[in-house]
Amino acid sequence: MDELVPTLVLLAVGVLLVVGVRALARAVSVAPPLTGVMPHAGGLPPVEHPLSRFHVRWYVVTMVFLAFDMEMIFMYPWTLVVARMGPSSVVEMFGFLALLMAGVLYAWREGALRWT
Repeated sequence: MDELVPTLVLLAVGVLLVVGVRALARAVSVAPPLTGVMPHAGGLPPVEHPLSRFHVRWYVVTMVFLAFDMEMIFMYPWTLVVARMGPSSVVEMFGFLALLMAGVLYAWREGALRWT
């Protein structure tokens, strides 16, 4: 139980900080929050319901984007240590890229990237 104390203290400080900032924002606000006002984009009334669903194709595109985003997250630190690690790090990175490419090719083969 002793090893959880710092985590619980940090969690409590975080919660108190968020509650404090929210209370401060409410205390110094000029006007009460607006209720019953419709949201707009560029002054135009909304065209669709705010809780409308996205087409399922967008989820696949999002997953492909996240795969390449994760690739970049791993590529930046890799570029810093490749000189120290030597050829083994290059082989490992090409293995990682091959795994990502296999996922993209699978999505392409299944027609996930086709819009028609």
